[in-house]
Amino acid sequence: MLAVTLRQIEYATATARFGGVTAAAEALNVSQPALSVALAQLEQTLGQPLFLRRPGGRITPTAFGRGWLTEAQAQLDALTRLMSGETPAAPVRLACFEDLAPTHLAPLLRKLAAQAPDVAIAPEILPFEAISDGLRHGRIDLAITWDLGLDSSADRLVLQQVAPHAVAAPDHPVVAQARRGLTLATLSAHPLILADQGPSLAHMRALFTARDLPFTVAHRTATLDLMRSFAANGFGVGLSYTRPAGRRSHDGARLATLPLIDAGTEPIILARTAGNPLPPAAERIAQLIPGHFTPSQDQDGDS
Repeated sequence: MLAVTLRQIEYATATARFGGVTAAAEALNVSQPALSVALAQLEQTLGQPLFLRRPGGRITPTAFGRGWLTEAQAQLDALTRLMSGETPAAPVRLACFEDLAPTHLAPLLRKLAAQAPDVAIAPEILPFEAISDGLRHGRIDLAITWDLGLDSSADRLVLQQVAPHAVAAPDHPVVAQARRGLTLATLSAHPLILADQGPSLAHMRALFTARDLPFTVAHRTATLDLMRSFAANGFGVGLSYTRPAGRRSHDGARLATLPLIDAGTEPIILARTAGNPLPPAAERIAQLIPGHFTPSQDQDGDS
């Protein structure tokens, strides 16, 4: 445990700054004997003198003292800034769910940089579980995600309502059926491809079980991109809320995007920890983010 006190450090730096014990004592409004005792105790703890005492009361730092006192003054200045709230703001920790990030994160960061150029943002791309854990333990300031997997400790602001859609190879039978309006009942007759992403997988299954519709999951893929590739290559019909802009999968195969007309919508939300006030910079970003989302996503189909 440190034997040096903050008061002793303050007395020592004041003595160096004012050039003597008497002047330092007057500036700090303490008695000269008290300051002298504190200096002696500090030097005893350090094991060597900070000052050279000269006749006539003049006092100058020793070679060791010059370096020590410079560093001590820097530490005191930093502590003063810390206690006054003048320390540099930490970057805003903004998480984005991994499937939403390719569509939303870069355009959002570009716009935020134009609107708040003085605010540093540290983005993270995370799965549901990591977002929930990061918010709960204060490692994340804000998160853009689906409203899945979060507990009551999260405050939610709806950014956009999105209806689910199916994707399939253009020659898949479901594409012709979808021209009359694709329903969950129609979709349940075809083998499904679902992204295996914790709460998302359970939510997709619940769309059918809530309506007592039978369904078959032909493939569970690790990512949305892989689900789209499987669908484009004829392994079944993919089902998703996240909708990339392209009409092809990553391997170049064409995809038909088919909106569901009876499955409702799911919100994209801005999540934060309830009861945990954000720093001013993070609060500013939280106020700007909703302006970059339209209330609902365009769900026109394409083939």
